[in-house]
This record gives sequence, structure tokens and C-alpha cells, in this order.
Amino acid sequence: MDNSQAQELVANLKQELSKVIVGQEAVVTEIILTLCAGGHALLEGVPGLAKTLLISSIAKCTGLGFARIQFTPDLMPADITGTEIIREDKSSGSRELVFLPGPIFNAIILADEINRTPPKTQAALLEAMQERQVTAGGQRRALPKPFFVLATQNPLEQEGTYPLPEAQLDRFLLKIDVDYPDEDEELDVILRTTKGSQEELTEVISAEQILELQDLVRATPIAEGVARYALALTRATRREDSGGHPEIAPLLRWGAGPRAGQALVLCAKGRACLDGREHVSIDDIKAVAKSVLRHRIRCSFEAEARSINADHVIDELLRLVELPASELESDKAISSALG
Repeated sequence: MDNSQAQELVANLKQELSKVIVGQEAVVTEIILTLCAGGHALLEGVPGLAKTLLISSIAKCTGLGFARIQFTPDLMPADITGTEIIREDKSSGSRELVFLPGPIFNAIILADEINRTPPKTQAALLEAMQERQVTAGGQRRALPKPFFVLATQNPLEQEGTYPLPEAQLDRFLLKIDVDYPDEDEELDVILRTTKGSQEELTEVISAEQILELQDLVRATPIAEGVARYALALTRATRREDSGGHPEIAPLLRWGAGPRAGQALVLCAKGRACLDGREHVSIDDIKAVAKSVLRHRIRCSFEAEARSINADHVIDELLRLVELPASELESDKAISSALG
């Protein structure tokens, strides 16, 4: 597969999704980027913005196995991963332990309202998200390839919710903010969803093609200087004695870890690849910075008192962090990217 074929596949997927999803182009693009990068995504937005519909529609368009897990306070880890049951052979009377797989053994997992279940159950996803396997009944069981966790959460209601642990947040490649549609798009939603018939979606991309896309994204070259810019952004979010920027450090309780730098580079590669370009530019890093970093940093009390949120901090980060002029001049790929 080459870049032109990848662009065609993604264009077909977007076209098919447009049959049921109105607007939300940036959100759709970022979810497709997540699939191409082989990561997981957390979608945050108020109810009624088609987060669940979008994820289930992607499953239909890919033909991948799909499971929706409604996270509730009484959900247990075994409800996700599966459990062992005793099965009796009626002819012989013998009994044996048999593993009954849970919904996690599907290619696309919709973790709906993930913050409505306690950390004990949320943690059941950690091994699956990172290792693509589940340890149950004393055995390690591989998950399908490809494998994606696409989770949703509501930012408004705090009663009866459990904030996701930082270790789990860090395993989401992107945190995607889903905003209200504009006026014309919202009218289109109303008209589409109140008529008699609904559009049927068809499979336009296969599991094998998604795996090829992932290989293509990882093979996209990146100049060392551009990778250093991603590293500089990541390190600038930490304490000053760990390389943090003196103007950013007071705004944060803690900064991003090494996974943030990996995610910046991988998502930038995906953006360049799906745009049909053979090299990653600094603009690609900047374009994905908010979705990659917003859930990996935590604002300080000082910042919160000044109504500064993570996105504002990242804006400042992009304004303040620059590569040394010597690196810009010595790396032709960076110079051409900057025009």
C-alpha cells in the first residue's frame, strides 16, 4: 500500500460515514488517525453529540468485531475480560473449567461513559490497551488484530462518576473534544433523524487494510530535528529541574511522560501519510499537540484559579517552545517544512 491508496481508503471511509454523521469533520479525522496509528481514543462531549453513533458506525464501515460496554457503578472486571465457568459433560458426568470470553475479545470496543465505573473495573482495560492481551484464568489470551478501545465520557455530570486514573489516561493515544455542531449542521441532523428511513452503512475497509495502513504510517520517515521538537514540547511540560519551561512549569502540577513524545511522533506521521506527504513537518506535530497532550498534563491550582485549562497551556507551549537555530539550519527537512 502507498500513500495514494491510503488516501483513497480514508476518503471512502469518510464518505460512507457522512451518510449518518453530520459535520464533526475534525472528530472523524482524529478517530481515523487513531485507527491508522493503532492507538485508542477518549471522546469527551456533552450528551447527544453522536459520539456513540460515530464509533458504532466506524465498526460497521470496517467490518470489524464490535462490542459496546456500558460502564456502570456495578460493572465488574470479569464482565469485561470474561470468566471461567464449570461445564459438565452430560454423557460422562465429568466437569471442567472453561473460559467464557468477555466483550473485550472484539476488535473495536466502545467503552461508553467509561468514567461511571470505579477504578477497579477501569483497570481491567489497562493490560488490553497496552499489551493487546488479557490475563484470565492464569493464562494470557491474545486479543484480535487490529484492536481499538474508543471510550466516551460526559464532562458535565460529576455525581456518580470516577475520574480515570492517570495511568489509564496515558494509554489513550488521543483525547478528542467533541463540540456542538453549527446551526446548519444541527438542522441537517434534525431533518435526517426524524424521517422514516435511515441510511445503511457498508464495509469499505477491511482489517487487513487497516493493518497495512498502520504499517505505512510507522514507515513514514521523520527528520531527527522534527522528532526533537516533539521531545522539546513533551519535556517543557515537566518541572524545571526535569527540563520544564520556566513559564509553563508553574501552570502544571505534573507534565507528560515519554508516551506523549511517542504519540506526538506517531500521530504526526499519520497526519503526513494521510495527507499524501512523504515527510513529517513541525506543523504536523503542532496540529496533533492538543489531542495528544491535553489528557497527559494536569493544571496547577494557580492555573485553575486563573481559569487556565490544559488547552490554554498547550497554546502557550506551542508559542514558547522553539528548536535552536542551529538545528533548524542543519536539518533540510525542517527548513523545507517551515518554508
